[in-house]
Amino acid sequence: MSALRRRADIIAKVRQFFAAREVLEVSTPLMGNSGPRDLYLQLVQASFGAEDERPFYLQPSPESAMKRLLAAGSGAIYQLGPALRAAERGRRHNPEFTMLEWYQPRYTLLELMDEVEALLQLCLGTLSSRRTSYQAEFTRHVGLDPFNTTHETLVGAAAQLAGASDCSDDQLLDFLFNERVEPALGDGIVYVLDFPPKQAAMAQIAHGVAQRFEVYVDGMELANGYLELTDETELRQRFEQQGHERRQLGLHVPPLDEALLMAIRHGLSPMSGVALGVDRLVMLVLGAHDIDEVLAFPLERA
Repeated sequence: MSALRRRADIIAKVRQFFAAREVLEVSTPLMGNSGPRDLYLQLVQASFGAEDERPFYLQPSPESAMKRLLAAGSGAIYQLGPALRAAERGRRHNPEFTMLEWYQPRYTLLELMDEVEALLQLCLGTLSSRRTSYQAEFTRHVGLDPFNTTHETLVGAAAQLAGASDCSDDQLLDFLFNERVEPALGDGIVYVLDFPPKQAAMAQIAHGVAQRFEVYVDGMELANGYLELTDETELRQRFEQQGHERRQLGLHVPPLDEALLMAIRHGLSPMSGVALGVDRLVMLVLGAHDIDEVLAFPLERA
């Protein structure tokens, strides 16, 4: 029970942090009739039964609903609560987990990183911190410039990956980054910025890179932040392309998120947003090796 009490203390500290900054806590539906189309994201489907035959999905993130609130004029908001993703189980993964997500209108990506830094130093104590680029770290630890290489070179670098020759460049980059770069990032807080454009998801692209950062603490991926894309036409094109890629792989394609697209068309101010894994944050605070150590009900005990 001591771990549960420590977890509660950390969550209380997070809420106090946002209250002091006058960021409003919100609660959005856990179930929706659309979902993200990210290639590597497996959604949990649900149903209300015969009374409503529409497909529903347990939400892997509150992003869509939160952006609808932002478009309606909510101002800075955060949500701290459950999220669900299928086929995610391991030492650092549980299908149901706790996510902290927040959005700051008019913040630049650098200003949002400063806020993430303040929260992490509050929760984890004083840690070393550095900021670096995806290109610099990939070149240093893989020996290749990820923005100037060939498919054949990537296949050779990922020779230990079964079926590497059939993978896309983006899949190969992701594999090499996970296997070679992440373990070498070192201790403390590390911000990796400027990802390849294909890894933009819902981030803006500028100067040939995705305006996105990932946060690692002592080698553990903890948070993912974007300078948010607020162009409805471009976002629709990305959703349609993601759907096409999923169909090619025989994956389920959720309906297009028309409610989000309509909200963005109505008007979404420039903003930055970030999602942070709370269970992993608790792991870091407690020095836990496995996510099950900080969950009262991991999958096998649900």
